[in-house]
Amino acid sequence: MTSLSASGRVIAVLGPTNTGKTHLALERMLGHRSGMIGFPLRLLARENYDRIARIKGKGAVALLTGEEKIVPAHPQWFVCTVESMPLDRRVDFLAIDEIQLCADPDRGHVFTDRLLHARGASETMFLGAETIKPLIRRLVPGTEFVTRPRFSQLSYSGEQKLQRLAPRSAIVAFSATDVYTLAELMRRQKGGAAVVLGALSPRTRNAQVGLYQAGEVDYLVATDAIGMGLNMDVDHVAFAGLRKFDGRVPRHLEATEVAQIAGRAGRHMNDGTFGTTGDIGPIPGEIVDAVENHTFPPLQRLQWRNSDLRLTSIEALLASLNRQPDRPGLIRARDADDQLVLQALAADAEIAARARSPERVRLLWEVCQVPDFRKTLAEQHSRLLGVIFRHLSGPEETLPTDWLDQQISRLDRTDGEIDTLLTRIANIRTWTYISHRGDWLKDAAAWQERSRAIEDRLSDALHERLTQRFVDRRTTMLVRRMKDADTLASDVGTDGEVRVEGHFVGKLRGFRFEADHAEGMHATRTVAAAATRALRPEIAGRVALLAAEPDEAFRLDGQGFVLWRDNAVARLAAGGAVLRPAVTLLPSELIETAARDRLNRRLGDWLDAFLGQALAPLFAVLEAPLSGPGRGLAFQLGEGLGSLPRRAAEAQIRPLTADDRKALAALDVRLGVESVFLPRLLKPASQSLRGLLWCVHRSLAPLAPPPPGSISVPLAPGTPPAFLEAIGLRPLGGRAVRLDMLERFAAQARQLARQGAFPVGPALSSRLNLSPGDTGAILEALGYRAEATAEGGPLFRAPSRRTEAHRRPRSADKREASPFAALLQITRA
Repeated sequence: MTSLSASGRVIAVLGPTNTGKTHLALERMLGHRSGMIGFPLRLLARENYDRIARIKGKGAVALLTGEEKIVPAHPQWFVCTVESMPLDRRVDFLAIDEIQLCADPDRGHVFTDRLLHARGASETMFLGAETIKPLIRRLVPGTEFVTRPRFSQLSYSGEQKLQRLAPRSAIVAFSATDVYTLAELMRRQKGGAAVVLGALSPRTRNAQVGLYQAGEVDYLVATDAIGMGLNMDVDHVAFAGLRKFDGRVPRHLEATEVAQIAGRAGRHMNDGTFGTTGDIGPIPGEIVDAVENHTFPPLQRLQWRNSDLRLTSIEALLASLNRQPDRPGLIRARDADDQLVLQALAADAEIAARARSPERVRLLWEVCQVPDFRKTLAEQHSRLLGVIFRHLSGPEETLPTDWLDQQISRLDRTDGEIDTLLTRIANIRTWTYISHRGDWLKDAAAWQERSRAIEDRLSDALHERLTQRFVDRRTTMLVRRMKDADTLASDVGTDGEVRVEGHFVGKLRGFRFEADHAEGMHATRTVAAAATRALRPEIAGRVALLAAEPDEAFRLDGQGFVLWRDNAVARLAAGGAVLRPAVTLLPSELIETAARDRLNRRLGDWLDAFLGQALAPLFAVLEAPLSGPGRGLAFQLGEGLGSLPRRAAEAQIRPLTADDRKALAALDVRLGVESVFLPRLLKPASQSLRGLLWCVHRSLAPLAPPPPGSISVPLAPGTPPAFLEAIGLRPLGGRAVRLDMLERFAAQARQLARQGAFPVGPALSSRLNLSPGDTGAILEALGYRAEATAEGGPLFRAPSRRTEAHRRPRSADKREASPFAALLQITRA
């Protein structure tokens, strides 16, 4: 490195984010015969190395980071992390990026050392924020200052709920847990988000950013790791928190930190905005003013650690590390990780005994500088480095191959979840760093290749896990396609499975689309919107097909749904009369108004034909040319769906002539003693349909009919008596008896009663397949009087004339006018 006295001009290019400072430095460097630039992050070094290598060729540029070293035979330009810059290399141009990090409590002393001592022979350039300007002027006299204005405007937009964030937004949190939570939420509400954490490897980070840049997701959720080096198409930065843990204590963000992160919004000439999510409150006004106007208080002091180390002994090394600065504007940095490890290992008697010579002290210090990528407890890191020093200070003076293989092999696994993979990547980074110490290993190049390959595999697996967990590719693809295309390719399988642009989105059942809910409600809405557009041609074809179908293509199920090709397309609803229900299409956003009217007409025609056939005996009675009393009775049968109690029809039956009775008999109308009914409508299928029509007319949920072939069934609690009558059952004595069997039972009871009091014998009980007790209850409900006997079971006598008169209701007009009509029905039951 060129001495200060022989160095050329020193320039400080200062300004906020998005000013083109880095681009300027790279152009200046490539204008010299040789150069070196130090970046604050490994990923930035790698990114710019790739950029220069594409321009100048890989043989002309070297990459030096803690975990990666690419050094061709004769490099002209060096791209490095600040810690890895080869200070003994003479170059014409030298630059340090983000020079304001001299004030960083953890790494600032390294940047300060470069500020004070690193120079190019012709030109030295420091890039960073305006806040460091007074201290550079004091510590580096003669520095030229160039202020670069921001290319675009950065403005505050206030608070905004997550679900209302516009696309191309970045959401910033300050812990991995918060990032995961927010990313899960964005997946459910917006289809997904890319994730950026400081612990990600460059390969994983670039893959995640690639998702965002390619438009596969419109949102990015990140820690403050995006504050440096990420140049993306971000329009808005939303802070999900304004406090962070700085490694020691939680604290509020400073204005400069807010500016560094918010500055990711807007790129080149595009303006950007920043704000907060809706649950943390606004950013304080003084910080907003500082960020918008790029006015921040200057830094008061820079972190410093003595770099002129004495390596004669551990004690001398520690003493030189603890030296205080002797220049104003500098403050001794707090003990860094390498110094803490040195102090811990110095307390180990064996290690202290091994480090007796300057060479061993130097080796110990080099081992202590192995970074703790794992961020484990200091004791664990110190223990590992102690083992490494013991091996390196042993007879072989290298790390044992078997031991090294064991340490690395256990990390070569891609199973596990996100945190497991992050831990493995952190571990392999340690061994990648060690593998670049060629004097510590046998065949260092092979170990470098192996550790790099493992890190790449782990990085790819981590990217896959992050994408699986936080990105709904189907939804994001559909959103993008709906923006870019007028039509969407769709396919409907024979089982109704719908695929749009190759993705399963749900099922089409008739004319109703049932979206796949696997990815949450937001995804469901997106899927439904895509399906609505994609299925238009399919729906138009189905409308035409249904309208042309024969009646045999439709059927009615027990719940009142009209089925077409085994899919429900409509359902019955209350109409003007019990025998004239309406048919309405099931709700569907896929059917246009004209098509809906066409379908309703076709299904209405089918329903009329279906009821006319299924209830043909009843419609034959209603359409027959009968006399006045006959038409009145037919009307009552229609209202009763094919049956009614005899006593309710007496007013129509009494005036019937012999010809009327003959006509009704020809229509299969039975004028029984207990009921008037149509026998063919007492079959199970007819009973089910009658019950469904009764429930539909009253807008009730369908009730279950009795099991097919039932003669009598126990009364179920809550079953309306009127429903039983409507399906051809009479509620009597705690049971519901089928009307045709009731007539036979009543006739047999009358025959027995003509001979006087009679017991309930097997012949009578078997008529309804009942026990003697249940049979007796039905007899009593029919008006028979039970008389106790000394021998055992009761005897039954025929109803008295008064009882029969009581069972015979008043005229229909009086019954309908009576306020006790409902109570009378219950009493009859």
